[in-house]
Amino acid sequence: MKLLRIDSSARRTGSHSRELGNVFEHLWGQRFPDSAVASRDLVDSAVSHIHDETITAMFSPPEQHSPEMRAALSISDTLISEVQEADALLLTVPMYNFGIPSALKAWIDHVSRIGHTFAYDGTNFTGLLTGKTAYVVVAYGADGYGTGGDFAAANFVEPYLAFLLKFLGFEQVHFFNVLATNADPAAVPTSKAHVRSQMQAALQS
Repeated sequence: MKLLRIDSSARRTGSHSRELGNVFEHLWGQRFPDSAVASRDLVDSAVSHIHDETITAMFSPPEQHSPEMRAALSISDTLISEVQEADALLLTVPMYNFGIPSALKAWIDHVSRIGHTFAYDGTNFTGLLTGKTAYVVVAYGADGYGTGGDFAAANFVEPYLAFLLKFLGFEQVHFFNVLATNADPAAVPTSKAHVRSQMQAALQS
Protein backbone atom coordinates (compact mmCIF):
# COMPACT_ATOMS: atom_id res chain seq x y z
CA MET A 1 0.00 0.00 0.00
CA LYS A 2 1.23 3.47 -0.90
CA LEU A 3 -0.32 6.74 0.22
CA LEU A 4 0.21 10.01 -1.66
CA ARG A 5 -0.33 13.08 0.52
CA ILE A 6 -0.97 16.50 -1.01
CA ASP A 7 -0.96 19.57 1.29
CA SER A 8 -2.33 22.88 0.02
CA SER A 9 -2.68 25.21 3.00
CA ALA A 10 -0.70 28.44 2.68
CA ARG A 11 -0.05 28.23 6.42
CA ARG A 12 2.89 26.06 7.39
CA THR A 13 2.10 26.45 11.10
CA GLY A 14 -1.29 26.72 12.71
CA SER A 15 -2.97 24.92 9.79
CA HIS A 16 -5.93 22.79 10.86
CA SER A 17 -5.98 20.85 7.61
CA ARG A 18 -2.27 20.01 7.86
CA GLU A 19 -2.66 19.00 11.51
CA LEU A 20 -5.50 16.63 10.67
CA GLY A 21 -3.46 15.34 7.75
CA ASN A 22 -0.79 14.40 10.27
CA VAL A 23 -3.41 12.59 12.33
CA PHE A 24 -4.59 10.65 9.28
CA GLU A 25 -1.05 9.78 8.24
CA HIS A 26 -0.36 8.43 11.75
CA LEU A 27 -3.54 6.33 11.67
CA TRP A 28 -2.69 5.14 8.17
CA GLY A 29 0.70 3.96 9.43
CA GLN A 30 -0.97 2.04 12.24
CA ARG A 31 -3.44 0.43 9.83
CA PHE A 32 -0.83 -0.34 7.17
CA PRO A 33 2.52 -0.58 9.01
CA ASP A 34 4.44 -1.72 5.94
CA SER A 35 3.09 1.01 3.68
CA ALA A 36 4.98 3.90 2.11
CA VAL A 37 3.92 7.55 2.23
CA ALA A 38 4.89 10.05 -0.46
CA SER A 39 4.23 13.74 0.21
CA ARG A 40 3.97 16.82 -1.95
CA ASP A 41 3.60 20.22 -0.33
CA LEU A 42 2.09 22.60 -2.86
CA VAL A 43 3.36 25.59 -0.88
CA ASP A 44 6.94 24.53 -0.26
CA SER A 45 7.17 23.13 -3.81
CA ALA A 46 4.70 25.24 -5.74
CA VAL A 47 3.26 23.85 -8.96
CA SER A 48 3.02 26.41 -11.75
CA HIS A 49 -0.34 27.11 -13.31
CA ILE A 50 -0.88 25.68 -16.78
CA HIS A 51 -0.32 28.01 -19.72
CA ASP A 52 -0.75 28.07 -23.48
CA GLU A 53 1.95 25.50 -24.29
CA THR A 54 0.56 23.14 -21.63
CA ILE A 55 -2.95 23.18 -23.03
CA THR A 56 -1.81 22.87 -26.62
CA ALA A 57 0.42 19.91 -25.76
CA MET A 58 -2.33 18.15 -23.79
CA PHE A 59 -4.59 18.17 -26.84
CA SER A 60 -2.07 17.28 -29.53
CA PRO A 61 -0.20 14.05 -30.38
CA PRO A 62 3.30 13.64 -28.90
CA GLU A 63 4.98 13.62 -32.29
CA GLN A 64 3.81 17.21 -32.79
CA HIS A 65 5.23 18.48 -29.51
CA SER A 66 7.87 21.18 -29.62
CA PRO A 67 10.63 21.30 -26.99
CA GLU A 68 8.63 24.03 -25.24
CA MET A 69 5.52 21.85 -25.20
CA ARG A 70 7.44 18.86 -23.84
CA ALA A 71 8.90 21.05 -21.12
CA ALA A 72 5.43 22.36 -20.27
CA LEU A 73 4.13 18.80 -19.89
CA SER A 74 7.00 17.56 -17.75
CA ILE A 75 5.45 18.63 -14.43
CA SER A 76 2.12 17.11 -15.48
CA ASP A 77 3.89 13.84 -16.27
CA THR A 78 5.53 13.84 -12.85
CA LEU A 79 2.37 14.65 -10.91
CA ILE A 80 0.31 12.07 -12.79
CA SER A 81 2.95 9.39 -12.19
CA GLU A 82 2.79 10.11 -8.46
CA VAL A 83 -0.97 9.56 -8.41
CA GLN A 84 -0.81 6.47 -10.63
CA GLU A 85 1.77 4.84 -8.38
CA ALA A 86 -0.29 5.42 -5.22
CA ASP A 87 -3.01 3.17 -3.87
CA ALA A 88 -4.65 6.01 -1.95
CA LEU A 89 -4.66 9.79 -2.04
CA LEU A 90 -4.83 12.17 0.92
CA LEU A 91 -5.72 15.80 0.23
CA THR A 92 -5.54 18.35 3.05
CA VAL A 93 -7.58 21.37 2.03
CA PRO A 94 -8.53 24.63 3.72
CA MET A 95 -11.50 26.55 2.33
CA TYR A 96 -10.42 29.90 0.90
CA ASN A 97 -13.23 32.26 -0.09
CA PHE A 98 -15.70 29.38 -0.52
CA GLY A 99 -13.37 27.32 -2.74
CA ILE A 100 -10.10 25.42 -2.82
CA PRO A 101 -6.65 27.09 -2.65
CA SER A 102 -5.24 28.14 -6.02
CA ALA A 103 -2.21 25.92 -5.30
CA LEU A 104 -4.46 22.86 -5.30
CA LYS A 105 -6.27 24.03 -8.43
CA ALA A 106 -2.93 24.26 -10.24
CA TRP A 107 -2.17 20.66 -9.22
CA ILE A 108 -5.61 19.52 -10.39
CA ASP A 109 -5.18 21.19 -13.78
CA HIS A 110 -1.95 19.28 -14.37
CA VAL A 111 -3.34 15.96 -13.12
CA SER A 112 -6.68 16.11 -14.98
CA ARG A 113 -5.38 15.15 -18.41
CA ILE A 114 -7.16 13.39 -21.24
CA GLY A 115 -5.62 10.08 -22.22
CA HIS A 116 -3.80 9.80 -18.90
CA THR A 117 -6.25 10.21 -16.01
CA PHE A 118 -9.50 10.19 -17.97
CA ALA A 119 -10.62 9.14 -21.44
CA TYR A 120 -13.31 10.35 -23.83
CA ASP A 121 -14.62 8.19 -26.67
CA GLY A 122 -16.72 10.87 -28.32
CA THR A 123 -19.75 10.03 -26.19
CA ASN A 124 -18.70 9.14 -22.67
CA PHE A 125 -15.96 10.06 -20.21
CA THR A 126 -14.15 7.32 -18.29
CA GLY A 127 -11.89 7.82 -15.30
CA LEU A 128 -8.56 6.03 -15.56
CA LEU A 129 -7.40 6.32 -11.92
CA THR A 130 -9.28 3.20 -10.89
CA GLY A 131 -8.79 0.92 -7.92
CA LYS A 132 -7.89 3.83 -5.64
CA THR A 133 -9.41 5.54 -2.61
CA ALA A 134 -9.26 9.24 -1.82
CA TYR A 135 -9.34 10.76 1.65
CA VAL A 136 -10.00 14.50 1.87
CA VAL A 137 -9.52 16.65 4.97
CA VAL A 138 -11.30 20.01 4.73
CA ALA A 139 -10.98 22.84 7.25
CA TYR A 140 -13.72 25.50 7.27
CA GLY A 141 -13.26 28.74 9.16
CA ALA A 142 -16.98 29.15 9.82
CA ASP A 143 -19.84 26.83 10.64
CA GLY A 144 -22.84 25.96 8.49
CA TYR A 145 -21.15 24.53 5.39
CA GLY A 146 -22.55 21.04 5.92
CA THR A 147 -25.72 19.69 4.35
CA GLY A 148 -28.65 21.84 5.43
CA GLY A 149 -26.40 24.47 6.97
CA ASP A 150 -26.80 28.21 6.49
CA PHE A 151 -23.77 28.30 4.16
CA ALA A 152 -24.24 24.95 2.44
CA ALA A 153 -24.93 26.66 -0.90
CA ALA A 154 -21.57 28.43 -0.62
CA ASN A 155 -19.57 25.24 -0.17
CA PHE A 156 -17.71 24.84 -3.45
CA VAL A 157 -14.99 22.67 -1.91
CA GLU A 158 -16.54 19.30 -1.14
CA PRO A 159 -18.98 19.05 -4.09
CA TYR A 160 -16.24 20.02 -6.54
CA LEU A 161 -13.64 17.61 -5.18
CA ALA A 162 -16.17 14.78 -4.86
CA PHE A 163 -17.18 15.16 -8.50
CA LEU A 164 -13.62 15.58 -9.76
CA LEU A 165 -12.19 12.55 -7.96
CA LYS A 166 -15.05 10.33 -9.11
CA PHE A 167 -14.63 11.70 -12.64
CA LEU A 168 -10.97 10.66 -12.59
CA GLY A 169 -11.90 7.13 -11.50
CA PHE A 170 -11.50 7.06 -7.71
CA GLU A 171 -13.91 4.43 -6.49
CA GLN A 172 -14.25 5.70 -2.93
CA VAL A 173 -13.95 9.26 -1.63
CA HIS A 174 -14.06 9.96 2.12
CA PHE A 175 -14.37 13.49 3.51
CA PHE A 176 -13.34 14.55 7.01
CA ASN A 177 -14.52 18.05 7.84
CA VAL A 178 -13.67 20.35 10.73
CA LEU A 179 -15.82 23.49 10.86
CA ALA A 180 -15.84 26.81 12.72
CA THR A 181 -12.08 26.86 13.24
CA ASN A 182 -12.15 30.67 13.40
CA ALA A 183 -15.48 30.99 15.19
CA ASP A 184 -15.09 29.02 18.41
CA PRO A 185 -11.49 27.98 19.18
CA ALA A 186 -12.60 26.24 22.38
CA ALA A 187 -14.72 23.80 20.40
CA VAL A 188 -12.06 22.90 17.84
CA PRO A 189 -10.33 20.15 19.89
CA THR A 190 -13.64 18.34 20.31
CA SER A 191 -14.34 18.65 16.59
CA LYS A 192 -10.91 17.29 15.76
CA ALA A 193 -11.39 14.35 18.11
CA HIS A 194 -14.61 13.55 16.25
CA VAL A 195 -12.77 13.73 12.92
CA ARG A 196 -10.13 11.36 14.25
CA SER A 197 -12.81 8.79 15.10
CA GLN A 198 -14.25 9.17 11.60
CA MET A 199 -10.80 8.54 10.13
CA GLN A 200 -10.36 5.42 12.20
CA ALA A 201 -13.73 4.11 11.05
CA ALA A 202 -12.95 4.84 7.39
CA LEU A 203 -9.61 3.03 7.57
CA GLN A 204 -11.25 -0.03 9.10
CA SER A 205 -14.00 -0.25 6.49
